[in-house]
Amino acid sequence: MLVALAFVWYGAMVCLLAFKVSPETVHSISGYRTAYDFLAGLTPGDIDDRVRLTAGLAGLAALIVFGYLAFRELPRPHLARSDVNLTKEDARGATAVAPRALERAAEIAVAVNPAVVTAAGRLDDDEMSINLRIRQARDLPGALRDTQRRARQALDEHGVPVTAVNVTITGFDRSTRRELS
Repeated sequence: MLVALAFVWYGAMVCLLAFKVSPETVHSISGYRTAYDFLAGLTPGDIDDRVRLTAGLAGLAALIVFGYLAFRELPRPHLARSDVNLTKEDARGATAVAPRALERAAEIAVAVNPAVVTAAGRLDDDEMSINLRIRQARDLPGALRDTQRRARQALDEHGVPVTAVNVTITGFDRSTRRELS
């Protein structure tokens, strides 16, 4: 905060000099010439062990803070989804299913419910998320329970170890397109 204020203050002094305010007036306000003369007059003998220790610790603190911030800004790779292994590999091979095939199986199982208009599934590491569009709001509680049950049943039939099925309502199909005011 203090460094930012110093930059703003001395930036204002530079602007004053740019607008042809006399250097003596700017020096009397800011003392920039005194600070410059002091820093220009430093010799190697003026830097003792205490100053070196302070500068080193400040540099180490800056390295840690800015290093952490830089690390947090590194882009993380997005790993593509891979096949779901249903059995362990043995002498005859392994059984693997593409995630989209399992999503489609859950979508078809859910679409049997007459309250469901559309369903879209997404299989993550160990959970299935299903987005639903249903016909009417009054069908909501039954559609949610039935969708979760049917999706879990479809995945169990295919031997998929899914721990959670999340259902989200994304919209309703109104029976009329007319809005009442």
